[in-house]
Amino acid sequence: MQPQNLIRTCSIWRALEIVGDTPTLLILEASWLGARRFEELRTRTGLLKALLSDRLKRLVVAGLFEKRPYCEAPPRFAYVLTEKGRDVYWTSLMMLAWELKWGGDTSKIAVELTHKPCGKRFVPEPACGACRATIDATQVDWAEGPGVGWMAPLYSRRRQQRESSGGATSLFDQAAQLMGDRWSSLIMRSIFTGVTRFDEIRADTAIATNILAERLQWLQSVGVIRQRIYATAPPRQEYRLTRKGVEYYPVLLMLLRWGDKYYVSPEGPPLVLSHKVCGARLDAQVVCSECRQTVEPQDVSFTIHERVPVPELIAV
Repeated sequence: MQPQNLIRTCSIWRALEIVGDTPTLLILEASWLGARRFEELRTRTGLLKALLSDRLKRLVVAGLFEKRPYCEAPPRFAYVLTEKGRDVYWTSLMMLAWELKWGGDTSKIAVELTHKPCGKRFVPEPACGACRATIDATQVDWAEGPGVGWMAPLYSRRRQQRESSGGATSLFDQAAQLMGDRWSSLIMRSIFTGVTRFDEIRADTAIATNILAERLQWLQSVGVIRQRIYATAPPRQEYRLTRKGVEYYPVLLMLLRWGDKYYVSPEGPPLVLSHKVCGARLDAQVVCSECRQTVEPQDVSFTIHERVPVPELIAV
């Protein structure tokens, strides 16, 4: 029985407390694209100075970046990813893969990835570490793990940011909006684990009723969930994933992996996943679509294509 005002522990929840924020995601993306210094990060992200400074401080405190001086007078610093920060890479790759398929905004910059070991351009794919098959959300089972317990749902106050903060300089649009709105990601997590009705989702996430209703409406508007009537007298609805929503699963899966590594309890993970196809405990990895080998950050090169705005034609 669920204790009052407590929710089940979740590595995704803990991870979202650190990276479930659109400006933070834009900074991480900019770092992957080579930005290190404050002005480089500001140009790439489009964030205001005060907001960028605040998020960089948080990322340093959280251990994802370290500051390295490159000028003494006046003092200037570069922001370099730590191992913990670099490990968000696989979540970013899954966000990129989802955005490439479902984002649809041609005004954004484009990127082509090359896997150095095989020399081919590739699309990152989620795969089972045991059988190497591509992971599909419908082929994953889950069970409570040794670290399951109860935690207080402490929400930090963050301004809702769904607009595309990075403009044409950003790779991510909808992917960053989904993960950058922590409540939306938690709702998606609940639906993926079979919690589909309003009151059940509210109990699972501890989200206020008005906020939950608004987020569910927004998730429907962007096409990742849909309503389904399961009772007519009185009318009752539940929320199901669309194909677009189902294919967002690898993003949360890699975020879960990151959370398990850095925020898991001493007893172990609160959630254990298994792959139905091969029966093994799921060790999710990101692989090259061409050679099926595990992708490592140092083995990937990329080419960025900046989008040039097309002048609007004016009828005369």
